[in-house]
Amino acid sequence: QVQLVESGGGLVQAGGSLRLSCAASGRTFSIYAMGWFRQAPGKEREAVAAIKWSGGNTYYADSVKGRFTVSRDNAKNTVYLQMNSLKPEDTAVYYCAATFAIATLDLSRYDYWGQGTQVTVSS
Repeated sequence: QVQLVESGGGLVQAGGSLRLSCAASGRTFSIYAMGWFRQAPGKEREAVAAIKWSGGNTYYADSVKGRFTVSRDNAKNTVYLQMNSLKPEDTAVYYCAATFAIATLDLSRYDYWGQGTQVTVSS
């Protein structure tokens, strides 16, 4: 019912910035919140940030607080992740996800996922 397409990944040096975008289509009017998650090779997928669709309340993992900012443009059905002061440990495939249920960093509550976009931070 919801399709998500990420873009904006790439290669950046430590200390640099990237902005990821996630465009939603389909039953977007039912989206309650969207989240960003990441998965490094050999690691479990982990939460990065989430945003409530109506109201714009935001939530961040401790590892990215003060460096990453999640935002949304309701008119464009798009969520963004602005990543500043990037570190090599931020290297991962980044996924956006949507939930009809609740704004949360718990990935089990998300039902719709994008294909992922690679972010590589070099030292």
